[in-house]
Parts: sequence; C-alpha cells; structure tokens
Amino acid sequence: METYDVIVIGLGGMGSAAAHHLAARGQRVLGLDRFGPAHDQGASHGGSRITRQSYFEDPAYVPLLLRSYELWAALERDSGRSLTDLCGGLMLGAPDSLTVAGSRLSAEQWGLPHEILASSEIRRRFPNLRPASHEIGLYEPQAGYVRPEETVRANLALAALHGAALHFEEPVSAWTSSPDGVVVRTAAASYSAGSLVVCPGPWAPSLLADLGIAFSVERQVQFFFQPEGGVSGYLPDRQPIFIWEGPPGMQVYGFPALDGPSGGVKVAFFRGGEVTTPSTIDRSIRPSEIADVAAHLESRVPGLAGRYLGGKTCMYTNTLDHHFVIGRHPGHANVTVACGFSGHGFKFVPVVGEILADLTLTGATDHPIGLFDPLRF
Repeated sequence: METYDVIVIGLGGMGSAAAHHLAARGQRVLGLDRFGPAHDQGASHGGSRITRQSYFEDPAYVPLLLRSYELWAALERDSGRSLTDLCGGLMLGAPDSLTVAGSRLSAEQWGLPHEILASSEIRRRFPNLRPASHEIGLYEPQAGYVRPEETVRANLALAALHGAALHFEEPVSAWTSSPDGVVVRTAAASYSAGSLVVCPGPWAPSLLADLGIAFSVERQVQFFFQPEGGVSGYLPDRQPIFIWEGPPGMQVYGFPALDGPSGGVKVAFFRGGEVTTPSTIDRSIRPSEIADVAAHLESRVPGLAGRYLGGKTCMYTNTLDHHFVIGRHPGHANVTVACGFSGHGFKFVPVVGEILADLTLTGATDHPIGLFDPLRF
C-alpha cells in the first residue's frame, strides 16, 4: 500500500489549492479526483467567477478576502498565469436590499474603497444598465472576476512542481481513519497517510455523510448571450461585474465580455435551482430557462440577451445558513473538511488552501473561521 503524509480527496478549486499549499510546505501529498484536471462536472468551471470584498453575506468574510487577494497575486506570479481581472463591480437593488445594504455594511466596517451611486449616475457611467429610479448601487473598484479552470490548473501545476502525486479518473469509494492514520480506497488501489483532507464539492452528502450536516445540492445554469450590436460595449474596461437584487429577493449576476467577439456575455441567477445530485443532474439547458433569464434582463440590461450562444450547468452545495463548512472533522482528529460553499466560495480558493494546510499540519489556523465550524448545526 502506498503511503503519503496527506491525501487530498477532490482536486477542484479547494482541493487543488490544498494540494498546492501542503506540497509547498514539504508534505508528501496524494491528490485524487474522479474526473480529469479542471473538469466541468462539479462547481469549478464556466470560465469566470465573481470576486469582491464588500461582502453582503457577512462582514466576517472580509479578512479572509483581503488575504485571498494577496494569495491570488502570489498564485499568478508563481504560476505565470493570468487568473484575475479587477474590472470593478456593482451591487444593485433597493437601498435596503441585502445585496446593497449588506455590501455597504462590510465596506464601511472594514474601510473598503466604494461609492454609493444613484440610479441616474449608474446609467451615466454604465450605460448598459437600467436601474429603476428607486434603485441604487454600491460600486467597488476592487471587484472583478477570476478564472476557475485556469486557477485549478495553476494550483495543480504548482502542487506537482512541489512533488505532489495527482491521480485523475480515480474516484474514491471509501475512507477510514484511526489514531494511526487514514486509509483511502479507490477502484484502483488503497492508500494510507497520516492525514486526510476532503474537498468533495457536490459529493459531500455521500463522502461526508457522518458529518450529520444537511447539505442540499442545487442545479445551476450559466447562460452566454451575444448582445445586440456585439460585445464592444461589454468589454471589461466598460462593463463591470454586477449582482442585481430585485423583488422578491431574486439575484441575477453578470460579467463583462471576457473571451472576444465569439465568447458572448455570461449571466445567471443566483440560487433558486432545483435540487439534484451529481449522478442525476440534468445537463441540458431548457428553452424555458433561457426565456426566463432573458425576460429578467430585458428591463435591466436591455440588449444583453440578444442571441443565446450556449450554457453550462454546475452545482451549488448549500448549507442551511449558506455559510461554508471548514474545519477538523469532529469525529476524526486527522481529517480536515472543506465543503458546503453555497455558490459563493470560489473567490476564497487561495486562502482556503492555506487554511486547510494550517489545520492539517497544526490543528489550528490564525484565520478567522469560527463562522464555518462543522459543529454549528
């Protein structure tokens, strides 16, 4: 049986970062994934993810975001890959909406650069957007987007550079732990290690069933449209990312045109998808779904949904409170878990990798992760 210091299950966003940070600290790492590198079957694909610091979910996330931004820069430098574009971001809605009021609370509490823009000013500065007269926006210049597939590839490349063994197309069938270490079984072999890190994405309900946490896996659709008149007015120097909350609390989000004239503009609803599993998810995009998002955009970003180009399905793994689960497994002292990222986790990939390395090697971290305690439920 091959033996390692640490085994990492799942090599998507979080797992690839964990493998990178652990290997960089001198650990003999084995990484296992059921698919190929940077695959499109989980939650770390689709070409782009929003990054922002004025965090409406909770101001407690901001210190982690500040560190994550530092680590994004380090990951770009060390990998030689372009992973981020801080093109600016707008959080739009009624003044008392969670998207606006929550973002403002975090920005003010942590002294983050931001502007509060009236509807007329939003229309003047960002003419693609048509907020109603009662809506306002918080503009954050440090918001933008990150590239999920390129990020996973960067972390995997650096993990391998530091000596990690990375096995793809090798799904895990079971794992066990004892005071002496862990054993992980796949269809191909069994492996042992002193510690285990589990980053299962939407496979959390099966791989971490003994956590006792009610995860809900949700099907999400990312839509790509060719705007009327082409993408020139939607390039990153003219169009920020946006998250727009409208009644009754529905959020739609969108990006600039990232990939040239043929790439279109990506938009999606945030949450509200049907409950699914990794084995039963419907990967087709239904005409009614395309019509729904186009109708929602018609009055807000007229012309964006000019011609439908295609779509991608992905999965959110939600917790009941929509906060993450990061910590030592309460039943296994040598197992660390990171899951339940509830559709807003990718921007934290670098710092979660650092946290998982801390927890695995020392049992603690200086980062504030109390909000994510697996025992809170």
